[in-house]
Amino acid sequence: MRGRRVGDAGARGHVVRLRGVIVDSYRFLPRSFRPFYEGRGPFPGEADPVWAPFEKRLASAKIALLTSAGFHLKSSQAAFDLERERARPEWGDPSWRAIPSGTKPGKIGVAHLHINDEDLLADPEIALPARLLQQLVEEGVAGAAAEKHVAVMGYQDRSLKDWRETTAPQIAAFLRQQGVDGLVLAPA
Repeated sequence: MRGRRVGDAGARGHVVRLRGVIVDSYRFLPRSFRPFYEGRGPFPGEADPVWAPFEKRLASAKIALLTSAGFHLKSSQAAFDLERERARPEWGDPSWRAIPSGTKPGKIGVAHLHINDEDLLADPEIALPARLLQQLVEEGVAGAAAEKHVAVMGYQDRSLKDWRETTAPQIAAFLRQQGVDGLVLAPA
């Protein structure tokens, strides 16, 4: 069975084995963040890690990208709420933005207090590799690229309440409307 889960994530500090591949959820998490997430156990209603097998062949799948770099379109979208985050440093704006595929670098703004935006503004491909995805489509590796990708602010409140109740369902509906089969997270 593809994507079969093996082992118990909770008992091993969130290290999961998926078909012979070990996934350590905390490997790249800054040490100062680990206490907020490590050992918290599943959220209410989550007995197992969330996992869905990828049923479609990549060569025939439509793929979207999700960046956590706080990207927005400077001319037509509000930036993520940095003022509230400055007032409440444990809070992160849970809203999201649609970024059209092929958006020119100069049209993208970055609103995120936890990352240095200099390199991202010079080359947004670092956090939203749309050109690379298009190249994979042209080479036949992926079937198609979504017309629009998704941008969020990666630093979020630990409870994820707004994400679970509002943001994630909105993003899922947006991706379904585009006929997206898979989503690639490009973390900032």
